[in-house]
Amino acid sequence: MNLEFFFSALTTLWGVGELLIAVLTTTREGAGKIQDRGTQIVLWVVIIASFKIDEWMHGFLPVDMPGSHSWLRPAALGILILGLGVRAVAIGTLGRAFSANVAMRAGQRLQRSGLYALVRHPSYLGLELIFLAFALHARTWACFAVVLVPPTLAVLYRIHVEETALRLAFGADYEDYSRSTKRLIPGIY
Repeated sequence: MNLEFFFSALTTLWGVGELLIAVLTTTREGAGKIQDRGTQIVLWVVIIASFKIDEWMHGFLPVDMPGSHSWLRPAALGILILGLGVRAVAIGTLGRAFSANVAMRAGQRLQRSGLYALVRHPSYLGLELIFLAFALHARTWACFAVVLVPPTLAVLYRIHVEETALRLAFGADYEDYSRSTKRLIPGIY
């Protein structure tokens, strides 16, 4: 077994996990106040389209990133493992309050502990690390951009929608939390 096998196996695990998250945690009508504004569909479409375009581009683009034959693939595997871990811990921390779509459920509380003490959206940080891993694994600059930029823009849109919903639900408490933590990258953004 080699790095490619592990990367492929973890990719499959991630894909199955995301499908399960979508099926099992999506808040349905009547179970909460849904404020998704189509972001769940936008995310899925953009991610799948970006990955399919990347796959197509690999057919004719040469490997052109420095270190592509030595350190990029091991780095991509490490970042993928980190991203999967961060996303899993973030989702696990929220427990039943986590929803695949942007929705507020009765009795939901603002989470400020664990990874949520470092950033307001650790689940999306994990997702961004996963995208970065795929982008590095591509080993071409054009594929890097296709795999990282459109999904990141979709995530940023979703964060905007989610923060609007959280401000409405938690008011001054969320404003205070926003002042003390960054959105996505600890200490930076």
